[in-house]
Amino acid sequence: MTKKCELTGKNPLKGHKVSHANNKTKRRFLPNLKKVNFKSDILNRKMKLTVSNAGVRSVDKKGTFDLFLKTAKNKNLSPRLKKIKRTLLAKSA
Repeated sequence: MTKKCELTGKNPLKGHKVSHANNKTKRRFLPNLKKVNFKSDILNRKMKLTVSNAGVRSVDKKGTFDLFLKTAKNKNLSPRLKKIKRTLLAKSA
C-alpha cells in the first residue's frame, strides 16, 4: 500500500532528524492517513478511501463528497477516483 492520499495526492517528504549535537540522519515525514468511508449521493455508493486529515477537512469544507470531486483537480486524484469522477460528471449532467 502506498503512503499517498487518494484525494489530495500528499506524499511522504524527506528530511533530517537533528539531534541535540546537530547530527543529521535521514528520515521520512509520512502524511497522516486514515481509512475513511465516503458516500456519494449521486452515484448511490459508498467508498472506502485512504485519505489524509487534510483531505477529510477539504471534503467537509466543500459540504459533500460529490461537490469535492466535481471541483478537485485531476492531477491530485488517484486513478480510481479519476474514473469515479468521470462517471459522477456524466450522471450529474
